[in-house]
Amino acid sequence: MIKPVVFAAAAAFSLSLAAESASAQSVPGVDWRQQNQAKRIYHGVANGSLSYRETGQLVRGHARIKAQERWYKRDGVVTHRERHKLHRAQNRQSRRIYRKKHN
Repeated sequence: MIKPVVFAAAAAFSLSLAAESASAQSVPGVDWRQQNQAKRIYHGVANGSLSYRETGQLVRGHARIKAQERWYKRDGVVTHRERHKLHRAQNRQSRRIYRKKHN
C-alpha cells in the first residue's frame, strides 16, 4: 500500500514533469531522458521499491539536473560542453535510480 504522503509527492513530481515538457528550448536527448527518469522514479514509488527517503533523494537529484539545464539555457544557447555535462549528470542519476530501486 502506498503511503498518502509518498503518493502526494509523486503526484506533485508528475505535475512538475508536465510543466517541464512545455519549456521553450529543447536540448536534444536531455528532455526525453528527464521524462524517462521521472517515470522510473514514479513507478518505483508506485510498486513500493522506493522508500519515502529514497524518493526524496531522487527527486532532489532530478531537480538539480533541471536547474542545471535552466542555467545553461539562460543565454539561449546550450553548448556542446554544457550538453555533455547534462548527459553525465543524467547518467549518474540513472545509476542512482537503478541502485535505489534494486537495494
